[in-house]
Amino acid sequence: MVVNPGGAYLGADLFVLDIEVQDGADLLLTTQSATKVYRTPGSYAEQRMAVRLGEGARLELMPDQLIAYREASYRQHTHITVRPSSSLVMAEVVTPGWSPDGAAFRYQEVRLRTSIRVEGPDGTRLLALDNLLIRPPAGDVTGLGFMEGFSHVGSLLVVDPRVDQALADDLHALVQNQDARTGISLTRTASGTTGLVLRALSNSTGELNNLLAACTSVLRKRWHGQEPLNLRKH
Repeated sequence: MVVNPGGAYLGADLFVLDIEVQDGADLLLTTQSATKVYRTPGSYAEQRMAVRLGEGARLELMPDQLIAYREASYRQHTHITVRPSSSLVMAEVVTPGWSPDGAAFRYQEVRLRTSIRVEGPDGTRLLALDNLLIRPPAGDVTGLGFMEGFSHVGSLLVVDPRVDQALADDLHALVQNQDARTGISLTRTASGTTGLVLRALSNSTGELNNLLAACTSVLRKRWHGQEPLNLRKH
């Protein structure tokens, strides 16, 4: 469990995380509570995270939601290196924070950039580069262009040699019963390493958390024979 000793991110804060899961090891990493980004006058708050997975290593990165409050600007850079036999499941939920006037989307911007590279005998290859920029237009209190009026976005990123179209189809069938609007894409390197990206839009943090938890429960059961986990902290 990652604990933020400051309670929240403020302007010019820089948080650096370095995570390594060695060969054959398993790690479930979550946070103590939501990541809160308050007003950042003068400069943005930033998080940089480097993740390395060894052969046969397994990482589930399941942080609580990121909450951007009024006049907040936040940037997150995540660099992930895996081996062909590694297994990665990473979830993320972004939600607007409370505003005194009750209006939505009062933060300035949220940038989330994630790169995933596969390290093999023939060198390192890029598997996926995901660049999400949410920049609410001035005065828009009803929605964001590409978010089609929704206020919350959730993402699930999976890298595992067992990812295939059948898994994507099963997850697609699962999320059809949810109220969120969801899309799923597959990606693959020339050497055959496969990945899956799921993105969902909603107006509810709880709805997105439930959706992503349901998907990760399918993966735990399908690949490891494990029952669903309850990561609730309170």
